[in-house]
Amino acid sequence: MRKFFLLISVSLLLQSCFVAKDYNRPTVEVRESYRTDQLPADSLSMALVSWKELFQDPVLQAYIEEGLENNIDIRVALQQIKAAEAYVKQGRAGYFPTFNLGAGVNHQILSRNSQFGRLFDGSITQYEATGNLSWEADIWGRIRSTDRAFQASYLQSVAAHQAVKTELIAAIASTYYQILALDEQIKITRETVGNRENSLEITRALKEAGNVTEVGVKQTEAQLYTAQAVVVQLENQLRLLENTLSILLGDAPRSIERSNLDQQEINTPLHTGVPGELLGNRPDVIAAEYNLRNAFELTNVARSNFYPSLSLTAAGGFQSLDLAELFNVNSLFANLAASIAQPVFNRRQIRTEFEASQARQEIALLEFQRSLLIASREVSDALYNFQAATETIEIKNNEFDAYDQAMSFSEELLNYGYANYLEVLTARENALNSQLELVNARFNRLNAVVELYQALGGGWQ
Repeated sequence: MRKFFLLISVSLLLQSCFVAKDYNRPTVEVRESYRTDQLPADSLSMALVSWKELFQDPVLQAYIEEGLENNIDIRVALQQIKAAEAYVKQGRAGYFPTFNLGAGVNHQILSRNSQFGRLFDGSITQYEATGNLSWEADIWGRIRSTDRAFQASYLQSVAAHQAVKTELIAAIASTYYQILALDEQIKITRETVGNRENSLEITRALKEAGNVTEVGVKQTEAQLYTAQAVVVQLENQLRLLENTLSILLGDAPRSIERSNLDQQEINTPLHTGVPGELLGNRPDVIAAEYNLRNAFELTNVARSNFYPSLSLTAAGGFQSLDLAELFNVNSLFANLAASIAQPVFNRRQIRTEFEASQARQEIALLEFQRSLLIASREVSDALYNFQAATETIEIKNNEFDAYDQAMSFSEELLNYGYANYLEVLTARENALNSQLELVNARFNRLNAVVELYQALGGGWQ
């Protein structure tokens, strides 16, 4: 017993002296800006703003709530968290010994000509009830590294769930805004269809008066059909987007209730924060770092396999040839053992696993660095998209005003016979296209804010 406890003491001393390496976040280079000075960058990022504050439309807020509750990807991510949590519990249990209970009967038929066969009349039956206790000393930190690897995997699954939330919120908002933009475009095009029907009647009257030819009538009629075809295409896109949003909400395709594009306002200041905050705000970057931590700890585990393992075992129970005497004091037995196992030749399996784990750790580091680069690019892209959309709206407003006046002037001149009918047709087509593009620019500006919010890691807090 003294030797047994001496081995335990030595193992605990070795465990405190020889431990696995501790993880340190790798040095990453983060630019000071996102290649733009158009928007303020300070320590307060819009990523910290709740989506309920960012998106003011109550209809959109209700859809986001529904999506977070019912979306399939969200529910899958939650189950992945539960699975990872189970492994965390297993990792913590690695420090404890294993204990097994068993009971058995062993009947052995012996040769009657053998020494024991003559003694036991040719056969022997032994009954036993045993308990086995085994504990491995974590000298090299293998168990601790395994525990930490499971914890990193769990935190990675949590961050992945947060990333799904961020992506889902952005997808719902973007799809909703696109539906509103299509509503506005359909409204404009239907009004254009009505105007062109009136223009067709006027053109037929002008033809009867001799001011235009049949060519002018047919061209006006063709423009009417063109506008009607645009309505059909826009309505089809609208139905497809309604189906897309329904799936995002975790529901079968259905009609989507909504407000209108003119009611959409985002009053939250567009602060991007300093680029280094992406390490703590972007859930996909956080998940990539936890993946690196997991690979780092598994490398520790693979390294520990090169060194000897110390195991302490204890077994005891009852053994008896007579079942009635099984639980008698005289049937008690006990066995204590300590063993050290050092791998020598194992067909290179330990070295192969160590080298592979080192490679996986390097891959995880590169993926972490890439996630930061992608995050920075997405923020920069969103900033440029917002700036471009804002400038485009002003330009398209001026363009539409010019085309609208040109159309009015050309139609008036045509009525008095001072303009070519082709000029009228061109002015009408340009005015419609300009108005539709203006709606697209308004959508792009709203969508750029959504993209910026997602790129900064907003929505999951």
